[in-house]
Amino acid sequence: MTTPTRDQVHRAPKVVLHDHLDGGLRPSTVLELAGEIGHELPADDAAALGEWFRASADSGSLERYLETFDHTVAVMQTAPALRRVAAEFVEDLVADGVVYAEVRYAPEQHVRGGLSLDEVVAAVQEGFDAAVAASGDRVVVRQLLTAMRHQARSREIAELAVAWRDRGVAGFDIAGAEAGYPPTRHLDAFEYLQRENSHFTIHAGEAFGLPSIWQAIQWCGADRLGHGVRIVDDIEVGADGSVHLGRLAAYVRDSRIPLEMCPSSNVQTGAAASIAEHPIGLLTRLRFRVTVNTDNRLMSGTSMTEEMMKLVEAFGYGLDDLRWFTINAMKSAFLPFDERLAIIDDVVKPGYAALAAEAAGSAEA
Repeated sequence: MTTPTRDQVHRAPKVVLHDHLDGGLRPSTVLELAGEIGHELPADDAAALGEWFRASADSGSLERYLETFDHTVAVMQTAPALRRVAAEFVEDLVADGVVYAEVRYAPEQHVRGGLSLDEVVAAVQEGFDAAVAASGDRVVVRQLLTAMRHQARSREIAELAVAWRDRGVAGFDIAGAEAGYPPTRHLDAFEYLQRENSHFTIHAGEAFGLPSIWQAIQWCGADRLGHGVRIVDDIEVGADGSVHLGRLAAYVRDSRIPLEMCPSSNVQTGAAASIAEHPIGLLTRLRFRVTVNTDNRLMSGTSMTEEMMKLVEAFGYGLDDLRWFTINAMKSAFLPFDERLAIIDDVVKPGYAALAAEAAGSAEA
């Protein structure tokens, strides 16, 4: 198996399901928008600001990590700012070879300037639509509307997601601190979404363990797990290499419940000790429905190309493995079946086939 080059990984068609809008701003944009509203930042040039975001996320301090979002959310309180951030977000995805993306954010965090929840979603959609059109429709982008698990607006945001589901919103999510805020606090929202035949994912199994995953699936009915790293706590690997799956892990694998894994972010938050020790290696070997994601591109200083290259370097993955991750993600997207299949058959498979042929030609030469 030939190890793919960074250029090949960059050109490969990629799919991202777990990418936060307020975690993916360009440092230069944060600077400009902050200047317009008089918001004070910890650095006054783009390079230094970008480094501050990454260093803060790497600090090991949850308080400092969360402070980074205070700055990005602060500059996303007007319709023009939201349109700009959304458009640039899509431009950066296209530049990274992403062909399908679900982008999540919490509308309730963007109403300080007087916007209604509807106006927030509309502004983001306008930004997405403009950038997708400018790209020549090289990417399909959908919104995921997030409710904050420590707040009490989840039913309202769920209703917003349903109201917008034919206008660019693919589904619903809850995010925020897991410990002390179990997903069952939001059962009303999840039951409403199920009655409406609507899709949702739940951040679970990142900062908290198996009970969070169990509740997300068996009480709330999550279609996917945001992160889901701690499912590894229900897997026992013997000294002889034998593997035993507990009942929850077996259920997750057997049911093909997608895991939205974010390697770099998980290392930053302490959910994994390093990329090489990330559970994604074991879970991939056991053929769970693993997907690769960026989480917060600004805070992690990352991209889909970077995440995949880290896995190539840590686990020796080849193009076939990256293709498998990508098809897993596309199969798991909150998009109608025929549209998912079209992207897999018309974009993902031909893209990887061309790269494989190129790699084979280079090996023969």
